[in-house]
Amino acid sequence: MTVDQDKIPDQSVSEYEVGQDNLQKYGLDIHNPVFPISAGIIILFVAFALMFPGVADSFFGWLRPFLTSTFDWVFLIAGNIFVLFCLALIVTPLGNIRLGGVDAKPDYGYFGWFAMLFSAGMGIGLVFYGVSEPVSHYSAAFEGTDWAPLGGAAGEQLEARRLGMAATLYHWALHPWAIYAVVALALGFFSYNWGLPLTMRSAFYPILGDRVWGWPGHVIDIMAVFATLFGLATSLGFGAEQATAGLNFLFGIPDTMLTKITLIAVITGIALISVVAGLDAGVKRLSEFNMVLAILLLGFVFLVGPTMDLVRGLFGNTVSYFRELIPLSMPFGREDDNFRTGWTTFYWAWWMSWSPFVGMFIARVSRGRTVREFMTCVLVVPTMVSIIWMTVFGGTALTETIGGYAGIVDAELPVKLFAMLNQLPLTQITSLVGIILVIVFFVTSSDSGSLVIDTITAGGKLDAPTAQRVFWATFEGLIAIALLLGGGLAALQGAAIATGLPFAILLLVLAFSTGKGLIAERKKPFLENVEQTGPAPAR
Repeated sequence: MTVDQDKIPDQSVSEYEVGQDNLQKYGLDIHNPVFPISAGIIILFVAFALMFPGVADSFFGWLRPFLTSTFDWVFLIAGNIFVLFCLALIVTPLGNIRLGGVDAKPDYGYFGWFAMLFSAGMGIGLVFYGVSEPVSHYSAAFEGTDWAPLGGAAGEQLEARRLGMAATLYHWALHPWAIYAVVALALGFFSYNWGLPLTMRSAFYPILGDRVWGWPGHVIDIMAVFATLFGLATSLGFGAEQATAGLNFLFGIPDTMLTKITLIAVITGIALISVVAGLDAGVKRLSEFNMVLAILLLGFVFLVGPTMDLVRGLFGNTVSYFRELIPLSMPFGREDDNFRTGWTTFYWAWWMSWSPFVGMFIARVSRGRTVREFMTCVLVVPTMVSIIWMTVFGGTALTETIGGYAGIVDAELPVKLFAMLNQLPLTQITSLVGIILVIVFFVTSSDSGSLVIDTITAGGKLDAPTAQRVFWATFEGLIAIALLLGGGLAALQGAAIATGLPFAILLLVLAFSTGKGLIAERKKPFLENVEQTGPAPAR
């Protein structure tokens, strides 16, 4: 893979004109046509879903199973390629490249940086699925149902538990973070090292050249907006489901659609305040607060739960994860079709639809890191944290379940966390902490997402007017409400898969483009040295 060195722009973003047609009206800074097309279609979608919820329900009820059963192999193959690509960058000389150039310094310390990327990456998902997924996989494996991972282990409690944890970690460890890391690296590298705007189209410059400033680039950015909005809406919908279930569990507040809508509206309002406050004052502080809160809850469950089982589980679950990683990654020749299409395909689509949002947000806060440091922290460290989180919460729930308590298995998906906490001391306090975690993750996701979408629709500008971020944050909440009314969780999942599928293809091309760019960047010092000193004498 080679890139013409003359095609690498050396100008800064402010100096490098990219053919934008900015319409500065009413205090806005709109990138035409990405903003009007994206906003117009989103407004029409929300209006349609709110006016015809029955039609939306039927459509999304058909869409998810069709996409997952038809294109599951696309998602699995793409996910595997991203993991291999990231690992290759860690161990090859390309890992020495620094985002922003050799003299760049990190803008944030490790704790603040990690807190922001983790809160944006999968905060709500870990809280929502930390208990429910291991228990669901264990039950399916123990009972030998069609949803069991790798065929299950009918009647074998310990083997069912092992498979349940391995399958859970497969969904939350290397693969999702590899998807995020590929997009984040591409955006950060082409923005900080090549001086291109911080927007999705820039990552395709080595392939498309100046055509990225025309309609090919417009289409890429519009697809990124849609993927981000629907991926976020899925997470916000999950958060509303769980927070409402928790409020019902603690305070008896009715678990109704009206409560969920009200909750989304209130939290979207809080997110708007954070949006106005800005990245450092808003997202960073909330992310650090939530990280501390998550650590406290994790430590409490670890200490008052089955501590020794959890200590053994940290090692055993890690071994089981890597032991089953290849079998679970196989796209063909498996006997667990329902597990692969119902769980894995949805997750991969969800992560891919989130990738423009999470990737761009991580890129914005990662200047100054080397590619190796970046990949290690974004890929390996969150994988370790996910293993710890799932082991503590899922392991505690499984110990209670295997010990004879059926309340966790019998509970609805959003309530399983609270059913598990109900078996531990200080239930009221820990359940309230769980609700606060979901709400603050909700806020940081909405806030971060609006910043990212605003950057895309403003042509890569990092200082676009606040009114535009307010617009996108508002519509994130409206999309979540529309999807909940138009089919609930099934509609949320269907929307994520629908936007994730085209992005699976797009991200494969993006990885190829990033590889070309990194190799070209690696050659620049060598070529500059040759120009200054002349070629080495023949031996």
